[in-house]
Parts: sequence; C-alpha cells; structure tokens
Amino acid sequence: MQLRHTKLTVFAALASTVLFATNAAAQTVITTPTEHAMNIHTETVRYTVGEQTFEGYIAYDSNASTTMPGVVIFHQWMGLTDYEQRRAREVAELGYFVLAADLYGEGVRPANRDEAAQQAGQFYQNPALFQRNTTGSLDFLRSFDRVDDARVGAMGYCFGGTASLMLAGTGADVRGIVSFHGGLSPVTAEMADAMSFEVLVQHGADDPHVPKTDVDAFKQIMDDADVSYVFVEYANAVHAFTQPMAGNDPSQGAAYNKTADLYSWDFMVDFWARVFAD
Repeated sequence: MQLRHTKLTVFAALASTVLFATNAAAQTVITTPTEHAMNIHTETVRYTVGEQTFEGYIAYDSNASTTMPGVVIFHQWMGLTDYEQRRAREVAELGYFVLAADLYGEGVRPANRDEAAQQAGQFYQNPALFQRNTTGSLDFLRSFDRVDDARVGAMGYCFGGTASLMLAGTGADVRGIVSFHGGLSPVTAEMADAMSFEVLVQHGADDPHVPKTDVDAFKQIMDDADVSYVFVEYANAVHAFTQPMAGNDPSQGAAYNKTADLYSWDFMVDFWARVFAD
C-alpha cells in the first residue's frame, strides 16, 4: 500500500516556529528509555564480508538494560568519516544500536572527489557489490547481542542513500529504509517488488544529480510494485543538503541546507519510532 508523495516547501521566515513545533512533536513519539541516564558507548569495529575486511563504528547506550532496535548507517561517497560517526551517536541517543558501516573496505578512504567518484563508480557498475556489502553490514549489526533482531533498519546519505535502497532491493528482513539525497536510478522494478517494508526517501527538489526524470521513474516503479513509501521533496534544496561539509553555494549542485536538514531529521525520527513500535 502506497503512503503518499510529499513536496515540502519551507519558507525561512517560518522556519523557527515550524521546526520548534516539529521537534516538540517528535519528542512525544521517541521511545528512548527515560528511567536511566544514557551513556553512549562508541567503538571502532572490524568485520568481514566474504574475504574482505571492513572497519565500521558502533554507538549505543551501554546503560540500556534490554535489547534495542538496530540501525545501519551507510556513508556518502568519501567513505566512513566523522560525519557518519556523528550521525551514529545522534541516532544512538534515540535509543538505538547503530552501526556506521564501511562499504569500501578497511583502509579505503578517498582523498578527493576524483578518488571518491572512482570508488563509488565500481558499485554503480556492479549492483551485486552494492548488495553484498550492504547485506553483510546488516548481518554484522544483527550479530550483536544488544540488538533486537526483529527490529532493524538501514539509512544512508548520498551514495549511502542509494546503498540503503539497494539493500531494500534485496528484500532484506528490515522494518524500514531511509534514504537522504540518494541516487534513485539504480532501483529496478524487480527490486521494488522485493520491498515488503516501509521506505522513506528524502530528496532535494533542486538536486541536479537526481533529475526529475529519475524521480518520476522511481515513483512509477514504486507505485507499480505497490510499495509502502513516503517521498519527501525539500524546496530550494540541492544534493547533500544534510552535510555541512558540502558548503553553502547551491549553484555548485551540492550544498548544506539547514532547514531541510532539520526537517528531514524529524521525519526520520518519527519514521523509526513508528516502524520499530511493538
């Protein structure tokens, strides 16, 4: 069953009032335990997929007395960076066990855009590699005793947003998938047919890297497969709108947009709280 398509238009003059109301509403939904003080433990971890070793980062509340839902975060095309580690800690503060996954392999961290394009390009040219490494990361998340195996999901940014959708296309046993400004064109009708869970796609309406033709084709594929999904478009936002390191010049095609970042975070918070609800 399809949920809806949404185009979210935000006016700067209203942002503070609207965002305050949104944040307040989100706080009433979050299921983070309140009976104890949280202690967010973080750790660099190594894991293998096939014969390749990967270096990820975990974050979770070490004071939690019960298992918790698990979330995998997939990185943007520069590989696992401080940005994903920060997001892992923030998501862990919502009461989840988080793995910031490594899709490239231990020690593989592009030094510039050219190296990132070359590294990411290997995945777009070989969807099986995308799906192998995302599935392996999800399996690793599930291996932790603190994770509630029945309540897991995945999310990602840019290249990682595409990665999350590629994982979705495997028919993975997850509660939900979230993509932030990810590419949409790799998703096929066969992949959509395998999605039996909810999907949240958050897209910059002015993203030149994901043109309207890609958006329309993606929605048609998802509609035809009767996938339960929400597609949110943020007006005046381009690619990488959640990432401060993208700069502040939209004319470059990628730029941070604080309003879209905050709104998309709130959408994600509510999404996880709902799909992980018992």
